[in-house]
Amino acid sequence: MIGGVDPDFHRRDLADAIEAGAHPQWELGIQTFPDTPDQTFEGIDLLDPTNLVPEELAPVQPVGLLTLNANPSNFFAETEQVAFHPGHLVPGIDVTDDPLLAGRLFSYLDTQITRLGGPNFPQIPVNRPHAPVNDMLRDGLHQTAVHRGVAPYRPNSLDGGCPFQAGADTGAFVESPVTVPEARKVREAPASFADHFSQPRRFWLSMTPVEQEHIVLAYTFELGKCYEKAIKERALRVLARIDPELCRKVATGLGLPAPEASEPLPDVEPSPALSQVGRTWPVQGRTVGIVVGADADTAAVRAVRDAALEAGLVPLVVAPAGGELGAEGEPVTVQRTFATARSVEFDALLLAGNPGYGADADGARAGADTGAAASATDPRVLLMVAEAYRHAKPIACWSGADTVLEAAGVPSGAPGVVTAGSGEDAFGEVLTLMPRHRVWERFPAGA
Repeated sequence: MIGGVDPDFHRRDLADAIEAGAHPQWELGIQTFPDTPDQTFEGIDLLDPTNLVPEELAPVQPVGLLTLNANPSNFFAETEQVAFHPGHLVPGIDVTDDPLLAGRLFSYLDTQITRLGGPNFPQIPVNRPHAPVNDMLRDGLHQTAVHRGVAPYRPNSLDGGCPFQAGADTGAFVESPVTVPEARKVREAPASFADHFSQPRRFWLSMTPVEQEHIVLAYTFELGKCYEKAIKERALRVLARIDPELCRKVATGLGLPAPEASEPLPDVEPSPALSQVGRTWPVQGRTVGIVVGADADTAAVRAVRDAALEAGLVPLVVAPAGGELGAEGEPVTVQRTFATARSVEFDALLLAGNPGYGADADGARAGADTGAAASATDPRVLLMVAEAYRHAKPIACWSGADTVLEAAGVPSGAPGVVTAGSGEDAFGEVLTLMPRHRVWERFPAGA
């Protein structure tokens, strides 16, 4: 839906958040395991990239925080030319025998050589390390360095034996020695790779009833768009091996009988850490839509906008038309119009009164009779409010905007729906709801 409304939504959302000072952050965490000969942990094959290890068995240890604090000044030079590669390692980290990683160690390097015009892509400024690099790589396409010496190899006598190889005593990268047990090398996957159902069953059992209902609806929708009955029946046989209730509910939505599992269900323990319900996250960088009419109280709107900025949010004013609101005092800039805004762009909605009809709504531009009363609400705003309610986003209103809720079919006393006496009170209520990501109580758990 977002891709159809605005194909550039995600990069625009990221750039707007950085520009607003709500710098996005990602925390890097690792799980560590004993180095065992069979490379497993608690019966889980660590070399199977589809596996996840429950945090209850191996807690995630934060090791770093990535913050984006500036937008690129030249998109091509600083973004398009970035060359990511899993072989870019620092001392203390080495690769495992993961077969997927082994393939990427080759393919990523080959991709960058082809994409960036040669083997010297690490010299492009955005890819260049801060520490000096001393290696034996010379010449090649797009070479910018002026190397000294005549013998880029070792041992040699022409350069007096230089360059010397750095050792662990100088902090150089040292590959970890691994003892390889006696075995046969064959083109086969380990037997543990054939376990396709332990992980999805653990994930399903770890979800709350609300989240399980979302999974059921997603499967039902996607399979409902498949018009080959045999394929839907095959998918149901797969779901039956994950959980019989999941299979039954999806089958009911498809109008098909639920098959029995062809194999015993895996015996796994849930991992509550996989569930989103009951947890909170920082609100900084999230987007709030402030829906206003042409005659809105700009002082109140400005106060709400400033409070949102103070909280680290990105407030976007949505009005009937673009430009600015308020003929006197400090005007309020309009970032979205009723024609360009959709609810999927916002994490919460604030309604500053009944915005009425836009001049371009349903024939209003041509002077046609829309059949709406003077107090009616633009249908595009009603769609926005109804979508936000269905997606369980916080909604708050003041200054008579409860009529908008009624017209959109939104119960005024529903969870996460706030009617306040002022814009600042409404925003304060919304701010307490946003860390939970969604108003989960608004979703009924399926029977």
